[in-house]
Amino acid sequence: MLLRIVPDNTKIKFMWLRKVSFPLSIVLVIASIAAFFTIGLNYGIDFKGGTIIEIKTDGPADVASIRSDLSSLNLGDVQVQEFGGSDDILIRVEEQPGGELAQQAVIGKVRTIFEGQEVDFRRVEVVGPRVSGELAQAGAIAVAASLLAILFYIWFRFEWQFAVGAILTTANDVVITIGLFVLLQLDFSLSSIAAVLTIIGYSLNDTVVVYDRIRENLRKYKKRPLTEVLDMSINETLSRTTMTSLTTLLALFALYIFGGEVIQSFTLAMIFGIVIGTYSSIFLAAPFLILFNLRAEAMSPKDDDGEKDPKAKASA
Repeated sequence: MLLRIVPDNTKIKFMWLRKVSFPLSIVLVIASIAAFFTIGLNYGIDFKGGTIIEIKTDGPADVASIRSDLSSLNLGDVQVQEFGGSDDILIRVEEQPGGELAQQAVIGKVRTIFEGQEVDFRRVEVVGPRVSGELAQAGAIAVAASLLAILFYIWFRFEWQFAVGAILTTANDVVITIGLFVLLQLDFSLSSIAAVLTIIGYSLNDTVVVYDRIRENLRKYKKRPLTEVLDMSINETLSRTTMTSLTTLLALFALYIFGGEVIQSFTLAMIFGIVIGTYSSIFLAAPFLILFNLRAEAMSPKDDDGEKDPKAKASA
């Protein structure tokens, strides 16, 4: 017996709910933009600059102890994480005031923590403000380029109303997710950019599934009102949407609980992004088509029985 979260033949009037979903999304987007410009993101070392030290210990490293020892040095934001194996440790220290000499002093202070221990310092790098600025610019370009590619792809595969609707839906998810980073002052690093790009892909996938069913039903039920066809399409894909979201969230919650504090901000952003992406694909993507005056006549003409319109056959 198949597991079903959503019963078959649901008939929820989603289009009526656009009276609530549109104002709610507008408020959240405006609040997120306002918070971004007033409070600002809590940029990590990748964007602020700092020192990166890679070490290899003799046996499994005690990450909690290393983090505690480094905190006693009063170096500001210090990140300690495992990578590769339990004896490979990556240390990131935020940029210190005082120029190049101050950054070199950080390396000396970190070395004192491991005096008397068999520790191999494999890599030491100082990331300056110029490099971090280039990383921030590259991340912004990556997000903008992905949205532009989405616009042209959906426009090519569907109609322009679908393309603009998909872009607005995805942009809504990105802006509100950035608002979460600002509100909770989560560390915003290169992994956060990866999270945003992943959310874009997930949200777009959900939106395209709904749009594909809408296009199919518009062709099949040409004589029915647009709102009725949109409601029907969302209800038909509702089970798939909710099951996909729930299974993804189960994996993300496991990562958030057991993955450690190093990836918690990344995982929390992903969890929030999945939730807001599911919401937007149901309550925003289809209503945008009404806003842009999509007409069933714009699609291939078919009557309510799924047969081609006789006029279309004659013209063919």
